[in-house]
Amino acid sequence: MAGSLLGTEVRRVEDPDLLNGRGTYIGNLQLDGMLHIGFVRSPLAHAEIVSVDTSAAKSAPGIVGAYSAGELNVPAPPPFIQVDERVVRPPLAVDRVRFVGEAVAVVVGESPTAVADAIELVDVEYEELPAVVDLEQAMDPASEPQFPELGGNIADGFRDSQGDSVLDDAEVVARARIENQRVAVVPLEGNAVAVEPGGPAQDQDITVHVSTQMPHGVRAGLAAAFELDSERVRVISPHVGGAFGGKAGAIPEHAVAVALARELGRPVRWIEDRSENMQAMPHGRAQVQYAELGLRRDGSIVGLRCRNIGDAGAYAWFGGSLVLGPTRLMAQGVYDIPKISYDGAMVMTNTTPVGAFRGAGRPEAAAMLERLMDLAAAELDVDPVALRKQNLLSPDQLPMTTLVGANYDSGDYAMPLDEVVRLAGYDELRAEQARRVEAGETTLLGIGVSAYVEITGGGSGDYAEVEVHENGARIKVGTSAHGQGHATAFSMIVADTLGIPVDAIEFIQSDTAEVPRGGGTGGSRSLQVGGSAVRDAGAKVLERAKELAATRLEAGVEDIELTDAGELGVAGVPNATITWAELVETAGAEGERLAADVDFAPGGATFPFGAHISVVEVDVETGKVRPVRHVAVDDCGRIMNPMLVRGQQHGGAAQGIAQALWEEVSFDADGNPETGTLAEYAIPSAAEFPSFEMHNTETPTPHNPLGAKGIGESSTIGATPAVQNAVVDALKHLGVRHVDMPATPERVWRAIQQGSDAAHWQEPPAGFASLKERGAETPDDADEAVV
Repeated sequence: MAGSLLGTEVRRVEDPDLLNGRGTYIGNLQLDGMLHIGFVRSPLAHAEIVSVDTSAAKSAPGIVGAYSAGELNVPAPPPFIQVDERVVRPPLAVDRVRFVGEAVAVVVGESPTAVADAIELVDVEYEELPAVVDLEQAMDPASEPQFPELGGNIADGFRDSQGDSVLDDAEVVARARIENQRVAVVPLEGNAVAVEPGGPAQDQDITVHVSTQMPHGVRAGLAAAFELDSERVRVISPHVGGAFGGKAGAIPEHAVAVALARELGRPVRWIEDRSENMQAMPHGRAQVQYAELGLRRDGSIVGLRCRNIGDAGAYAWFGGSLVLGPTRLMAQGVYDIPKISYDGAMVMTNTTPVGAFRGAGRPEAAAMLERLMDLAAAELDVDPVALRKQNLLSPDQLPMTTLVGANYDSGDYAMPLDEVVRLAGYDELRAEQARRVEAGETTLLGIGVSAYVEITGGGSGDYAEVEVHENGARIKVGTSAHGQGHATAFSMIVADTLGIPVDAIEFIQSDTAEVPRGGGTGGSRSLQVGGSAVRDAGAKVLERAKELAATRLEAGVEDIELTDAGELGVAGVPNATITWAELVETAGAEGERLAADVDFAPGGATFPFGAHISVVEVDVETGKVRPVRHVAVDDCGRIMNPMLVRGQQHGGAAQGIAQALWEEVSFDADGNPETGTLAEYAIPSAAEFPSFEMHNTETPTPHNPLGAKGIGESSTIGATPAVQNAVVDALKHLGVRHVDMPATPERVWRAIQQGSDAAHWQEPPAGFASLKERGAETPDDADEAVV
């Protein structure tokens, strides 16, 4: 067969439907007799519920029902990560509300307008309680507990037995209190769900149409909650307008919709509006890191000490646990660090729960470590690139298990760093920076660098089926794309394996009646795990096809090959060929499909890596920052389709830069959201970004047959610290050593005014001392436990 299709640019097969208005979103779904639901949400961050009166709403025009927690039996679906069974969020608040936006009651009616009007008629009486909003304050034993039975707001945590001793040999210590601020996910489409009691053939108890990245996870959660046979719960995920980690698994609103459909015997639908989305969809990041990096005066690292706090929000959910899992696991980064001490605390506050957001714990680790490297370079008065290169792990040290338990697979960390320095014209940028300072210009140039490694694709495997039929082929996969280009990439793999044109390949995903199992999409796992399953299934089909062809062509199986024309033939006999359609017919005559399914399990997690350089201009008179260049070199192993990789790099960099410069969720002292709409929350447009300069190196992994690593989150991880470092770099001659994110004009201007007098370190909260001490060891399955 001719050269491989893999590694070439193939246009996305998903796009024509989207461009021509043929999208199948929940908002477009029409079901006979469908009702609409809306939620009554708490206006208070912390309060006892005295009473809920739904009577006026029930009698409103067009209303079918209104329910409080006591009036509708809604079991809570299992949370994505279970931290403490005592602090699971109820679908509707029972005795107490713990954040603004928590659902207290639900109204169901014939139209969205009727529901919106009736929501205003539900009378809820609250008795307000003190709110704890600040995650550091939450560590104080004297602060108001979210759950009195816990006796405090620390949901989980540990203290490393090594403590300060890891810095004993340091001659210089770079230290900072680093805030990785809370951000909102803000997908183009918010949460949405429509539930039918039964199903089209009445062979299901419920059919759930839902905007999610994990359809099988939603099925498992709802089946468990309602004690249903999972085979009788059908979950269909149509087009999804973005997820970024915010749509992982079953959520309380899904359970309420299921309960209503079963109670009323009619289909129901909930479409989250933007205000609800900003208040109730789990936020991301939300860590404060007290980090210290010890070095000798020659620049070599001797130890790293971290005391990090993760905000779980109102319930001990997935996001708060990231500080204990992925952030710790990736704390060593790309550097040769001989000692690491890591303390972690997961705290609860009266704020929106925190969940996954692009990178989920790994960006927080990279941002911490890369700020420390720049602080150390400033302390030692050396170039930040040179300091990084001096301390990089070398290729001959890999594979290796880091001090915190990450099993690095393959990599040459100097390669992308050298390449990004070359591509950016680093020396010329430094010369221009110096010229502006010397000339006394008010628009300064900042050059920020970051080097990172992250973890992707660990944990369980995934399912795929490949079937050849008379008109082409069909793929079924357990992953669930929401913009990444799975249909294109997986079709390329089948086309490369079987010689069937990409446009003759049908792609099926995200319907549990069609695909029996699957892990969905998250943690940048899809190509390396799902794609490998597709590859193996395709190889099995080819193996069976060769057996059938050998019989038909009267040749040995070992002599059958795939021809350039996409047929099977006998090697060295040009006219002895058979088409796929004929092989399908032959298989059918033997009572079988020409198909194979595979459950692929990876050999381990993979570790993409790279380096970014950001160039910004800072107006010293106003503090305004303008990004002018962003150069990235990301290594995601073997590249299947460069266009898809660039798309992921572009989107990732945009979100990473946005966190560094603009985005932040904030609350006032009483827990009221201050950024509850897009009028206050600063989402940038394309006009705010420079053209991205995206490049790659390729270091295959041994852990899957494609050699692929993840790319969906890498550029977010690399971009954020590069931009933050660039802002500080522009101001270093003024004595500025640190500016927390987002680097808003006011924050930058204040840093300029304070200069070297600014304090970027303080002692961590005393609550760390109360955490249970443990050794530095990490379980052998750490990779699988956190991805």
